[in-house]
Amino acid sequence: MKTQDYISREEAYLAYNYHPLPVVLNKAEGVWVWDVEGNKYLDFLSAYSAVSAGHVNPRLKKALVDQLETLDVPSRAFYTDKLGLFAEKLCKVTGMDKMLPMNTGAEAVETAIKAARRWGYMHKNIAKDQAKILVSSGNFHGRTTTIVGFSSDKEYKENFGPFDGGFIETPYGDIAAFEKLAADPNVCAYITEPMQGEAGIIIPPKGWLTGIQKICRKYNVLFICDEIQSGMGRTGKDFAFQHEIDKPDGLILGKALGGGIYPVSAFLARSDVMEVFNPGSHGSTFGGNPLAAAIGIEALDIMKDEKLTERSAEHGAYIMDELAKIDTALITEIRGAGLWIGIDIDPKIASARAVCEELKLRGLLCKETHETVVRLAPPLTISKDDIDWALGHIREVITLMEQKAAA
Repeated sequence: MKTQDYISREEAYLAYNYHPLPVVLNKAEGVWVWDVEGNKYLDFLSAYSAVSAGHVNPRLKKALVDQLETLDVPSRAFYTDKLGLFAEKLCKVTGMDKMLPMNTGAEAVETAIKAARRWGYMHKNIAKDQAKILVSSGNFHGRTTTIVGFSSDKEYKENFGPFDGGFIETPYGDIAAFEKLAADPNVCAYITEPMQGEAGIIIPPKGWLTGIQKICRKYNVLFICDEIQSGMGRTGKDFAFQHEIDKPDGLILGKALGGGIYPVSAFLARSDVMEVFNPGSHGSTFGGNPLAAAIGIEALDIMKDEKLTERSAEHGAYIMDELAKIDTALITEIRGAGLWIGIDIDPKIASARAVCEELKLRGLLCKETHETVVRLAPPLTISKDDIDWALGHIREVITLMEQKAAA
């Protein structure tokens, strides 16, 4: 079978809810992937930050296989030997008190919503069914009906209503606007990305996180950070909140926590927040299973042992510096932290999709977001030589796009 044969089969039997680049992958190792025709590509997406430790990481593979030899998924109807260790390690790394394991990022967000509301009723004495949660403009927290219901993006919401209420949007990065809303005694929590991913790698103003935390403490509002994409070293810190604050009241993790090979997520929080749960109030058949726990433990160890956070900070700064040297009208802005970089493309010259398609032809896989942003997020294991190779092709494509626009 050729590339188009695989694509045609997917299109025949799968719902059209993604718009992939026309490449069919069947092999991966480290920062490289191969397609069914033997072409080699440098992965500059990392499965939306999930594959931070590189594809088919041998340590993660061993952790999975070793665990599969002994115990797979008994459910949380019983204790297991791995989950407590995973919870202890994750709590110590993040500075949080307790964790609740789930599978996907969206499930962890839903868990945070339930915890925040119940905490509001039990600890802030909010009247029954009156709890409000503040969310940021431009937010992305997942695809469940509850979550898309408070999205700023009309496309995510179209024809999926009616939606759950109780969510109030506040302008991302605007401290004054946030305080006016947080003063409402029915507000129990603020759930936000400390740096926004799907919105186009949006970095808030310096001091914003610190200011938000002070306001939350002033009005007894839980400050919950969604670090599903930005966590685990991606931004040059273990967790993005560490760029400004010691820790939030709640933390949502996923993606790289599973090493890119298994869905592992978690909601972590202060003890008083987590203690609102009681047996039967929340759960997951697969959440926290021994396979997930073993992989999560190894993912955390790899982050520390291989200094992925430090590599992200160093290599990310290098890429940003090199991109800034390019004299081009195609790029209107460059933003980023660590190996998480957004390049704004002038739509009058080219679309972000067209840039990604040209890069694909040269063996570099990136993905556009919101039609005008090219996102760069390679595995944190990437070498400087591979980065230089990628930068060379990015420069070539920029020149090509300008020439096409001028023709």
